[in-house]
Amino acid sequence: MLRFDLITIFPEFFKGPLDFGIVRRAKEARLIEVGIHDLRVFTRDKHRTVDDRPFGGGEGMVLKPEPIFECVESLGIPARGERQRTSVVMLTPQGKLFRQEIAQELATLDRVVFVCGRYEGVDERVSEELADREISVGDYILSGGELAAAIVLDAVTRLLPGALGNEASARQESFTRYTEKTVSTPAEPPGGPVPPDSTCGSGGLLDYPHYTRPAEFRGMQVPEVLVGGNHDDIRRWRRRKALEKTLRNRPDLLTQVELTAEERDWVAQIVAGGQKV
Repeated sequence: MLRFDLITIFPEFFKGPLDFGIVRRAKEARLIEVGIHDLRVFTRDKHRTVDDRPFGGGEGMVLKPEPIFECVESLGIPARGERQRTSVVMLTPQGKLFRQEIAQELATLDRVVFVCGRYEGVDERVSEELADREISVGDYILSGGELAAAIVLDAVTRLLPGALGNEASARQESFTRYTEKTVSTPAEPPGGPVPPDSTCGSGGLLDYPHYTRPAEFRGMQVPEVLVGGNHDDIRRWRRRKALEKTLRNRPDLLTQVELTAEERDWVAQIVAGGQKV
């Protein structure tokens, strides 16, 4: 079981995001356990003060270090240099951009503690001595780390065995990379990129287009290849469409994905002539 601990000044926030869908089912199936901790409980003054003005001046208030350190220590979390299967995560715009690879790494741990920032930030000593990683969910500013923590928790939970029901689903989603090649082909030597299983798999690209019934809707037809029954044709069509969408919306992803010789040819065709594939 993976244990999540959420440290926040707004514990009520999590009554909604954690009570639906995959996260709720994972809790009920005891795949995950979630603890929500009110930071104000760990204050010492009658006003339950969690923030203060920063040294050196500046706009806004900053979360104080004392209640955060005391809260984490109350959970029995080892010191930063002594952790093995536990991580204390600071949610902050200054953190490393959250990607699927980080979600996969966190999913291998036994415990993840989220420190939800607020106001203008958090005392830097929390990042320097307490948190072992800083994560940002994007290049934009939120009102606090609670929503970011819920996003990361959801992304990690769905990777746990049994969370999705169909274990292949997580391997077939956008941003999920291929594993090492197990079968070589004349076109690609052993150790090259692995094609998707069956007809699915994004292989680190954006997802391919999806269609469902009816096959014709308001004059719009489902592509013939998807109803033809040839799994190899379907796989190749989906991969080409995923490449097209990735080039259009997230070309940066192509620098992180190893393509087959055929896929490199497809990319060249698209770039050279704006050709639809």
